Amino acid sequence: MSGLMALLDDVAALAKLAAASVDDVAGQAAKAGSKAAGAVIDDAAVTPKYMQGFAPARELPMVWRIARASVINKLVFLLPAGLALSAFAPWMIPPLLMLGGAYLCFEGAEKVAHFLGVGKGHGGPDGSHAEGDAAHLEEEKVAGAIKTDFILSAEIMTIALAAIPESNFWMEAATLATVAVGITALVYGAVALIVKADDAGLFMAERGRLGVTRWLGRGIVRAMPKFMKLLMIVGTTAMLWVGGSIILHALDQMGYPALYDWIHHVAVAAAHGAGEWQGAVEWAVTAGLDGVFGLALGLALIPVGVKVIKPLWTKVMPAM
Repeated sequence: MSGLMALLDDVAALAKLAAASVDDVAGQAAKAGSKAAGAVIDDAAVTPKYMQGFAPARELPMVWRIARASVINKLVFLLPAGLALSAFAPWMIPPLLMLGGAYLCFEGAEKVAHFLGVGKGHGGPDGSHAEGDAAHLEEEKVAGAIKTDFILSAEIMTIALAAIPESNFWMEAATLATVAVGITALVYGAVALIVKADDAGLFMAERGRLGVTRWLGRGIVRAMPKFMKLLMIVGTTAMLWVGGSIILHALDQMGYPALYDWIHHVAVAAAHGAGEWQGAVEWAVTAGLDGVFGLALGLALIPVGVKVIKPLWTKVMPAM
């Protein structure tokens, strides 16, 4: 009997340890995923554009194909690559992180420049279709969306990997896998809701039995274009903030803390005397200055990106 009780105690201890590990993985995944906010919002903002011009019946199947490819990209290719870097070449993570931050700054700055009428943006398709049958066009758009997602997924996984506290191999693998699946579900669940919102609104407006239902449906239809613009603004702002923050933190860690320290001192001074709002003011000032830095860096990178990197990338990935 004592042996059985000891066995039950061991099982209970293992169960508690497993539960604690699950909690640790979930907590680390949440923190790591939050660091990738800019790329996540950009992914959700860009992807719906690939569905423009297609029959409503094809929108959700297209979203599913892109989401499935996104999970495969993250779990089969990017997760093993990230774990290999962490185990054998951790010194490569900061440069890759800076490269991802620079890309976020470049993409955000190019969208700002395009909004101001300078140059031409590249954040997704323009919704126009070349000549060809519908099936071929769908394959082309899905392929382009998958390639764009691969770039954004690489940024997300790199940022998440850098945000994970130093731990054992299996903890890092479980955390990255949780980030990969969780973010993909979040992004493409949101994309599915966005691309079908106008159809749902139109259905409610035309077939709603109650006046309030029809009114709500018309409101959804009218609001969706404005919502998409707002989502793009939020995504661009987040890209500049996160990209600038990544670069500044990396420079600080590499022994060049001047700008990082200056922003910190300005934020602390601005928050002085704010009382209970001190933390919020300090964060807002820091994020704002990180975003300004990200915008300035991105604008400086536009000529290089447009004239050198983008032509080379187009030759390698002509369907982008």
